[in-house]
Amino acid sequence: MKDFDALYFVGAGGIGMAALERYFLAKGKRIAGYDRTPSELTAALQQEGVHIDFDENPDLIPEYCRDPERTLVVYTPAVPDSHQGLTYFRENGFEVLKRAALLGVVTSHSKGLCFAGTHGKTTTSSMAAHILHDSGIGCNAFLGGVLRNYNSNFLLSSTSPYSVIEADEFDRSFHHLRPHIAVVTSTDPDHLDIYGTAENYLESFAHFTELIQPGGALIIHTGLALKPRVPEGVKTYTYGREAGDFHAQNIRKGDGEITFDLVTPWETVSDISLGVPVDINIENGIAAMAACRLVEVPVDAMRKAMATFMGPKRRFEFWLKEPGKQGRVMIDDYAHHPGELTASIKSVRDLYPDRRLTVIFQPHLYTRTRDFAPGFAAALSLADEVILLPIYPAREEPIPGVTSEMILEQVTSTKKCIYSKENLIRSIELSNFDVLLTAGAGDIANLLPQICFEFKKQQR
Repeated sequence: MKDFDALYFVGAGGIGMAALERYFLAKGKRIAGYDRTPSELTAALQQEGVHIDFDENPDLIPEYCRDPERTLVVYTPAVPDSHQGLTYFRENGFEVLKRAALLGVVTSHSKGLCFAGTHGKTTTSSMAAHILHDSGIGCNAFLGGVLRNYNSNFLLSSTSPYSVIEADEFDRSFHHLRPHIAVVTSTDPDHLDIYGTAENYLESFAHFTELIQPGGALIIHTGLALKPRVPEGVKTYTYGREAGDFHAQNIRKGDGEITFDLVTPWETVSDISLGVPVDINIENGIAAMAACRLVEVPVDAMRKAMATFMGPKRRFEFWLKEPGKQGRVMIDDYAHHPGELTASIKSVRDLYPDRRLTVIFQPHLYTRTRDFAPGFAAALSLADEVILLPIYPAREEPIPGVTSEMILEQVTSTKKCIYSKENLIRSIELSNFDVLLTAGAGDIANLLPQICFEFKKQQR
């Protein structure tokens, strides 16, 4: 990396790319890039010194990124190969790397705590990063969500031997990593546009476990179909809510709080209080603390950090929480897989068992909608009212016959409909929501301020 003065990121507004951009800014490199649309994250990156264009015309590439000998180009697989900027760089002799390959290089000389799984990896990795940072041990953290404690998805330490990495299975990106400790939270099939079958998806995780460095450890959720293939000299630990080498006991819920005791192979840590008191965070917390105990974070420091953890943005994030037992509530969640959506809706039901729940869901990807429409419908049927938006395509072209209607027709809730994004805002003015959950991995996030504003205006 010493040979490069500048880095150009194609897909600069992606959450995983942003962490690398911030890392290299801190290292004194000049950073530029392209993204399709402006966002809150791109605005923050621009404020921090990243030059970002929103037109793929190669003429806009800044002069300091035009020397093939001194500029490294990084791209995300979400960007199509036909991208004009990528084509320019490839035709002019630049070194071009996938984001995952660069992340592998950056973290290869550290002890990586790598968190993988269909769901749960953003929150568990963020918890572990916060624990390490708050304990004073520190870490370099490359996270898939903006952590509210720091308003960033990147933490920097010049002294810590540890990196915390969200290990993304999309496009087999996590195969570039060499973990010291690997955590696998879940292996529900996903990304079948890449893997084809559930068996291939599981095989990808099995290969990930082969990459753990000797002397390291695997922490795996109990009951997974995954058959790990850890190298010799790597220890395997299990975790779960009620069973496993690491598990919870004496769970207490009440007055908006969740507290439990953590059982480890060596001790019982009493009175762990969740800073984000959602049921699924019991398991997320167990996984994060298991990894941190294996690198000898003191128990008292771990307990303190768990209580102050505020969570990543868009992971069960409260946008409105009026006082009183009947105060209106708006929660947003990144859930975009049937398992995640089910867990999210059940968590809301757990917090507000006797309230009327409306879910606004934006499906993400045509292939995911095609493959999992019945699962999405079953999850949404747990709500009293369902509002769907059109599918967010991301990197995909439309598939004939695949629309949000595939989900809606299988939802059993009596109140259900589909709105365009424009009509959604108008419809909220006429609604009377009680508890509202917005969910999805697409650009529904851009609508949240307006949704919340209109929600607050409603007459009770």
